[in-house]
Amino acid sequence: MTGPEVMDVARDAIVTLIIVASPLMLVGLGVGVIISLLQALTQIQESTLVFVPKILAIFLAMLIVLPFMADAMRSNFLRIAAHITAG
Repeated sequence: MTGPEVMDVARDAIVTLIIVASPLMLVGLGVGVIISLLQALTQIQESTLVFVPKILAIFLAMLIVLPFMADAMRSNFLRIAAHITAG
């Protein structure tokens, strides 16, 4: 593989990583903001209160988004395999 081909594969891998990780990160961010707002409104200053709802929300989101994540990673693998075999 030449230098530009390696850069293309690396760029595709980074884009795939962002596409796969972003739904779960956004769910975690949203739940964290909502719990922080509730803590600020009720003046409950328990730092461990955020973890259980965030873990449950990310787990549920993972169950929902898992087929999309697997498809994105599979298509990236197929592109890399095509580069290798064409090589």
